[in-house]
Amino acid sequence: MKKTSVKTVGILTSGGDAPGLNAAIRGICRSAMINYGMKIVGIRNGYRGLVNGDCISIGSDDLAGLLTQGGTILGTARDKPFKNPVPNPETGLLPIEAIKKNYKKWKLDALCVLGGNGTNTTGNLLYEEGLNVIGLPKTIDNDIVGTDITFGFHTAVDVATEAIDRIHTTAHSHSRVMVVEVMGHKAGWLGLYSGIAGGGDVILLPEIPYDIKHVASQILARRDAGKEFSIVVVAEGALSVEEAKLDKKAFKKARAAMTQSIGYRVAQELEAATGLESRVSVLGYLQRGGTPSPYDRLLATQFGVAAADFLANEEFGKLVAMRDNKIVGVPLSECAKKVKNIPKDHPLIQTARSCGTCFGD
Repeated sequence: MKKTSVKTVGILTSGGDAPGLNAAIRGICRSAMINYGMKIVGIRNGYRGLVNGDCISIGSDDLAGLLTQGGTILGTARDKPFKNPVPNPETGLLPIEAIKKNYKKWKLDALCVLGGNGTNTTGNLLYEEGLNVIGLPKTIDNDIVGTDITFGFHTAVDVATEAIDRIHTTAHSHSRVMVVEVMGHKAGWLGLYSGIAGGGDVILLPEIPYDIKHVASQILARRDAGKEFSIVVVAEGALSVEEAKLDKKAFKKARAAMTQSIGYRVAQELEAATGLESRVSVLGYLQRGGTPSPYDRLLATQFGVAAADFLANEEFGKLVAMRDNKIVGVPLSECAKKVKNIPKDHPLIQTARSCGTCFGD
């Protein structure tokens, strides 16, 4: 067993759940226990548990079956302790004061946070407050700066692609325009990958504002060529060229006024512009639920084992990341408050365009 001054580690999962979280927890814990003799404290419900003092002890028996299990055994929440902090009415402590108190109470030497942009941004703030923090990149959106890939993404691509495959048969049978709405609020990686893999005729992404006239023209051209159906893949954060001209406040107001999600709006616009029957499927939470794919199990396990090494070597303030098929440590400060968007010259976008896919521009 290797020597390290890090004896007790806290683990939490925060933000939306994603396939691979339990596999990552298992990877961290098994490596930390077997190789370094560390004790693991599981913190329930993300940063909320860290503030409220809600934790459990994790032993080797608790890790059985986690590799294939979806969700997170620790629970999760979207609490942001640094955003509009108010004192606890009972203790009078601010969230950061409560966190430091529990960190000391549990005798933690370090904290490992598993999550997306918000989680790792908070992790960086805790590191700046003097806590020893390591971050892991979890999100089906694949939008964390500093890493080529996040665990959860490939499973979501698999699920979304299978859904698009199935919708193809209905679209063909009924000669319809089928709009498939996938997740991706600020970045369209999931829409791009699943749209190409599922043979989408149109892919609408947050990074490329669309003109509905161009989309309608593409669909009518397909009809005139004897293709009676079309598949339109829409990321939930897709926006029109008109919306792209709005400032942030005006855009939020416009979106708040929408009674349905973007997929429904696109379908209505296309039906009006083409006269073709259009229907919508919103995949929603199906994309991030269920058992992780083999790829995500491997990736999450790799990240987890690497995180244990980072902890043992006291490489704090880092995100465990994958770059050029190598695991590296990226400063959390480089990832905080940032989103990894798709470059407009990304090879996959060029590939799709070469195959005749329309992006609405």
